[in-house]
Amino acid sequence: MGEFTISQNQIWRGGLICLALGWLYFDVLRRLTSDWYNDENYSHGMLVPFIAGYAIWQNQNQLRAIIAKPMTWIGGGLMVGAVLMLWAGTVGAELFITRISFLFAIISLILYFGGKDWLKQMTFPLLLLLLAIPIPLLIFNRIAFPLQLIASDYAARVINLIGIPAFREGNVIELAQMKLEVVEACSGIRSLMSLATLAVTYAYFTESKWWRRIALVASVIPIAIVTNAARVTVTGIMAHYRGEEAAQGFQHAFSGWLMFIVAMILLLVVAQGLRLASRFLPARWR
Repeated sequence: MGEFTISQNQIWRGGLICLALGWLYFDVLRRLTSDWYNDENYSHGMLVPFIAGYAIWQNQNQLRAIIAKPMTWIGGGLMVGAVLMLWAGTVGAELFITRISFLFAIISLILYFGGKDWLKQMTFPLLLLLLAIPIPLLIFNRIAFPLQLIASDYAARVINLIGIPAFREGNVIELAQMKLEVVEACSGIRSLMSLATLAVTYAYFTESKWWRRIALVASVIPIAIVTNAARVTVTGIMAHYRGEEAAQGFQHAFSGWLMFIVAMILLLVVAQGLRLASRFLPARWR
């Protein structure tokens, strides 16, 4: 098989296109990195470019072995579409559309110069970049609020079971001494997004079978829900015995980090369980 080669003309064209994209998307990328730094729900985004870059570097031999089959018209058309999305998102003040358009611009470049086989090899880095893009606030709230209700309902039930009087109304748990509100930051969506990125990364680098990768990533949802509900429960119990300060400040932040570590351990347990389960499956599924 021949190797993927780049002519001097392609280098010049690619360089000019990248410069143009850098100019077009400078403000989009600046605001995206600012969100990664300031929004704790997407702080994992700061690591994503490095992980994606490492994955590309690790696959460099496979990429070089691919014969270039440029899809010039499709890649060019997709680039035009990406620029139109950027324009529409900018005019409509919709950050999500402008950021997604950058992802489409990258895909268009890959198709324009390398073709669909190159795009297939770049699936993982592109998926990681997608996970680092903050979802629209409307969708975010539709996910976060049900998670708040699940966590508060579970916590109130467990707290009552161990003999501590607790009454839940919506996302508020009323204890004898105080009210414990399960706010957006305690909804679990932060750990859900970070765990999803971690699961996708772990599955890509350690699992060879697609069914195990999909199952591992899917397990993130129940793991995030259970660990966050456990965190709210522990916070409620501590608040009952130690007062309101147990639900605030360092103790509250520490419980979040502790439960995230527990979630990572559970993720590893699920991964090991899937490997053990695969031993009982036909050879092609192992």
